Amino acid sequence: MATFQDGISDTATPTSSVVETDVLIVGSGPAGASSALALSTLGISNMMITKYRWTANTPRAHITNQRAMEFFRDMGIEEQVLADATPHELIGDTVFCTSIAGEEIGRILTWGTHPARHADYQLASPTLNCDIPQNYLEPILVKNATMRGTQTRFSSEYISHTQDADGVTTQVLDRVTGVEYTVRSKYLIGADGARSLVADEIGLPFEGQMDIAGSMNITFKADIEEQVGHRPSVLYWVVQPGSNVGGIGAGLVRMVRPWNEWLIVWGYDINQPAPVVDTAAATQIVRNLLGMPELEVEITGTSLWGNNEYFATHLQKGRVFCAGDAIHRHPPSNGLGSNTSVQDSYNLAWKLAAVIRGQAGAELLETYSVERAPVARQIVTRANQSGREFGQLFEALGITTAKDEAEMIARIEERKDNTPAGAAKRAAIEAAMKIKNYEFNAHGVEMGQFYESSAVVSDGSTRPEPTRDPELYYQPSTVPGSPLPHVWVGSSQKKYSTLDLAPSTQFTIFTGLTGQAWADAAVDVAAKLGVTLKAVIIGPGLDTSDLYFDWARAREIDEDGVILVRPDKIIAWRSQSMVDDPAEALLGALASVLSRAS
Repeated sequence: MATFQDGISDTATPTSSVVETDVLIVGSGPAGASSALALSTLGISNMMITKYRWTANTPRAHITNQRAMEFFRDMGIEEQVLADATPHELIGDTVFCTSIAGEEIGRILTWGTHPARHADYQLASPTLNCDIPQNYLEPILVKNATMRGTQTRFSSEYISHTQDADGVTTQVLDRVTGVEYTVRSKYLIGADGARSLVADEIGLPFEGQMDIAGSMNITFKADIEEQVGHRPSVLYWVVQPGSNVGGIGAGLVRMVRPWNEWLIVWGYDINQPAPVVDTAAATQIVRNLLGMPELEVEITGTSLWGNNEYFATHLQKGRVFCAGDAIHRHPPSNGLGSNTSVQDSYNLAWKLAAVIRGQAGAELLETYSVERAPVARQIVTRANQSGREFGQLFEALGITTAKDEAEMIARIEERKDNTPAGAAKRAAIEAAMKIKNYEFNAHGVEMGQFYESSAVVSDGSTRPEPTRDPELYYQPSTVPGSPLPHVWVGSSQKKYSTLDLAPSTQFTIFTGLTGQAWADAAVDVAAKLGVTLKAVIIGPGLDTSDLYFDWARAREIDEDGVILVRPDKIIAWRSQSMVDDPAEALLGALASVLSRAS
């Protein structure tokens, strides 16, 4: 029998057809590759298979929010991601126009680039959002996972699995040789996308509907910096009657690489035969949407895909878990897809590691569904709502009731009229554009996820009432279940984010100078539970001084209180102040988080 030890496979004998690993991951997209990277970083042997020859061959997902960037930072690959990304300052001028070279209807500063919002983003995290297409991100994740120990197998297709009390037996087809082999693992992660075979096989319960609308992508190369360099963005929305198939006439021109690689998206009637677009037709569509009839264009691909409104209400069965698009399927509005997939993996990896090492009870794994299924529901609902909110702009322009293309164009022109009707139309357009903040500046949706499960121990407090719109604005807190707030701490020589001090390889407690007893207790608790638990004491004269006094404002506890942080940077428990027996309190809380009540 071939086995995996420290991520390296022993040489199999010619008759061997079974390999062993702790975790088998099906799929190498953002969810699968992030799972592999996190598990390998934690020292858990894992194997990642994909039926494809290589990673993503199209741009697909691209907006990368701060929560995902925090994971990349924790994994030590933030700089690699930024080196291949379009930076924060170049992604914000989302434009609505009649063509790229034509008239503008308006712009929105998006993804936190408006001066009034930029501070919110800077205060929330040590790292900013950016734009990295999936075909650039996936190789970074796969490379680093493989370098750290993941056994990565391309052209390896998942066939089926069975599970028993001790593990999962999976049949895999080597698509190069045509030979089937067996993988025996303790756990299986199905990160195999929106048509997930793993999710189907374990019968996950879903709500919603697949394929509610159709979309076509055209990828192309053309240098149009002269038209866009002064208003840099990743998204240029074109309202151009007649420009799409079976739709109202709205297409998206998306930047892939500034400013010469692009992707066009537009809709078609999914209930009709799928459109066939050859190179000549694709070139004409590109020229129409760009408003540049003589432009030299290189068409690099076309593809069809369905818009979905579909999410799993439970994410696992026994030893088999699903993550990413397998459990939340939705249009790309809000840029939530790959980001949420990364967070699924962040949540699951440390729990698997703790159970595999014998540090936690198996019940801990049940909290994956409890914590992440509500997130799946939220982001699928939000993405589809954002897509529908485009209707308000079309209504404001007056094109939803137009009889034909000529009338649509005339109604769009009416926004320029020096009349009461023109003024009313301009006001309606302004109101419709404001609504799009819920797609393009939904910082609270991106950052404000909150967990309630047995892996979070309540201190009896409740989340603070939002002081601003909770979808648009992120409000940090240390109430258990919240993400650890970011503030800068350090000394005269160094500066750290609080997030950097709570890496995924350990549990962490935060306290102040008068909370030294918590730090002393952490040593005993770590020894008793067999886990890594480090203390961070924040105070003057230490390596972690409260440089700007921001931690005193953010911690929401007394200086002698304590905050316990999980490896995924979620606050697991806190005590408002010192207690009579800090070791007993900390031991009880951490044992509860780890499902080790005994």
